[in-house]
Amino acid sequence: MRLSKKSQYALRALLELTDAYGQRPIRRSEIAKAQHIPSGFLESILLTLKHAGILASRSGVDGGFRLIKKPEDITLGQVIRILDGPLAPIPCVSQLAYQTCDDCPYAQTTSCPVKNLMSEIRHAITEILDHYTLRDLAKQASHHAVSSPVRVRKATKYHHRTTTR
Repeated sequence: MRLSKKSQYALRALLELTDAYGQRPIRRSEIAKAQHIPSGFLESILLTLKHAGILASRSGVDGGFRLIKKPEDITLGQVIRILDGPLAPIPCVSQLAYQTCDDCPYAQTTSCPVKNLMSEIRHAITEILDHYTLRDLAKQASHHAVSSPVRVRKATKYHHRTTTR
């Protein structure tokens, strides 16, 4: 399985929105700048996630995007399926978008060695991606000291440094 740029960018954008969960909406331009995502491409991703019921948006001065659901209720598997489609490495092992392999001599049997192996791989990928949530991803990110402008602005707004000598 190879994660598309669209899904990679979506997960990074969703990190920003997870950080801001329960607070103000985050503008697309802020997300794009913080995560180094081309703004036009990000717009397409955010709109796809909005239509899928992951995000809400509001226009105007206080506008932006926000998560509709709690970050712990959104799995990485859900996000990737929305943007990339099925997680299965080949169509004949997909649980959600099954297709037979027309050119496979084993297509009408259950003994295809490739299908059996790919089914195990799909199961492993699905188990992991459907287990981890945006909250889990955000916890991982917080351990890696990457500070986005949104995070820095939020931190400096509420925690003023004082220096004494």
